[in-house]
Amino acid sequence: MKPYSDITDPRLIKALAHPLRVRVLSILETRDMASPNELADELSVSLGVMSYHVRRLHALGFLELVKRTPRRGAIEHHYRAKARPRVTDEGWAETPAIVKRAMVGATLQQTSSYVNAAAAQGGFDRSDARLSRRGVTLDQKGWTQLGREMSKWMKKLEEIEAESLERVRESGEEEALKQSGVVLMLFEADGVPDEDSANGDGATGRHLGRRSSRRPRPLHAAAATADLD
Repeated sequence: MKPYSDITDPRLIKALAHPLRVRVLSILETRDMASPNELADELSVSLGVMSYHVRRLHALGFLELVKRTPRRGAIEHHYRAKARPRVTDEGWAETPAIVKRAMVGATLQQTSSYVNAAAAQGGFDRSDARLSRRGVTLDQKGWTQLGREMSKWMKKLEEIEAESLERVRESGEEEALKQSGVVLMLFEADGVPDEDSANGDGATGRHLGRRSSRRPRPLHAAAATADLD
């Protein structure tokens, strides 16, 4: 289990805004190591482009070089992720909006591919899988409270993961491990149409009453979990 590395420097956050770098880190999070050549083949990009981005991630401290392998008169370098990057609230607050949107876009693109691939192979087939979406209307205090609770839940998730790995280490039953995915979001959705509300569908538990113009603008939260085979 790779540790988390808190990122506060907006310059590092900007460096993570490129979608290819997000995908590289995602791949190396679940793999011991990979070379730029292997990553280039997997992501269908040129070796030159991939090598550049891998070198940048290495220089910024997100990757470490762990192996050099001679290949037909050249040296193939293998890297692994040092830690899962996690942006702090302070770092996010100081990041320019254009960089935030680029990083969010890259992460959402990766998340969409990840969740859709899981769904296609039956990741939501289990009776205890979860997929929930709910719009909520909050004032500033409610937004802050919900954000804090979600942060607590993420810490709890890390504790549960560590306990699972420890049980498997003690039992030696590695087949008991199930690679799973969790997506947790909190975002503003003012002016964004809600299809459930428009269609009169109450499946998500959303209150369908008419919203007064005097109410604070809606701040939405969404969460989903998927079990991956």
